[in-house]
Amino acid sequence: MLNSLGTVLDPKKSKAKYPEARVIVLDDNFNTFQHVANCLITIIPSMSEKRAWDLTIKVDKTGSAEVWRGNLEQAELYHEQLFSKGLTMAPIEKT
Repeated sequence: MLNSLGTVLDPKKSKAKYPEARVIVLDDNFNTFQHVANCLITIIPSMSEKRAWDLTIKVDKTGSAEVWRGNLEQAELYHEQLFSKGLTMAPIEKT
């Protein structure tokens, strides 16, 4: 993997440098299935419509679902964007 300066990044060093985190959506009584699924499709990269609906159903049935896992900085961005759309979010979980 190359960064913008053209240097090679060591995946082992990158992983240690950037902690991973989980983005978790919580169930609530006011967001519709359609709204939650649309937010996931719009905000989470590479989210398919089927996966968004599967996660939305999981949120409804179990009370929560991990919708994304990756580096902390991106997790914070997705968390903030989902929250700004009115979704009920768990605090970011560092892994």
